[in-house]
Amino acid sequence: MSLWDWTLKAYAQAGVPEACLTLQDAHGQNTSLLLWAVWAEVGDPERLARAAAAARDWERLALVPLRDVRRALKAPAPPVADSARLALREDVKAAELRAERVLMETLEAMTGPKGGAHALRALEGASAAWGPPAPADVLAALAAALG
Repeated sequence: MSLWDWTLKAYAQAGVPEACLTLQDAHGQNTSLLLWAVWAEVGDPERLARAAAAARDWERLALVPLRDVRRALKAPAPPVADSARLALREDVKAAELRAERVLMETLEAMTGPKGGAHALRALEGASAAWGPPAPADVLAALAAALG
């Protein structure tokens, strides 16, 4: 199963979207990287560092700018009609989702053989490779939600 398809199934599980949003917004983590690490069962620090570097570059180039625009478009912007603003926000949201998919396809192409790491170990390694690690309890909550 592709990483993208696996991710869509994962997001349908209770607790996964909330844990991912907390990791992204409260702890500055890249959820695509975290989910890739679980899917690929990666525990190797070198593989995680290479993937984190690719994710960091793409986040800076595409994800953060799109996310910032989407969030800015949430508030009214007179004299622009709300319907036009909200329609544009949906377009930006779709572009942001496409950018997430491009990142996941890039990470999947970098995967190689599965590493055998359990979910929590993969999350801890990916979180540390990204930057300051997220709190252990938040990573454990995502690992538990993923099953």
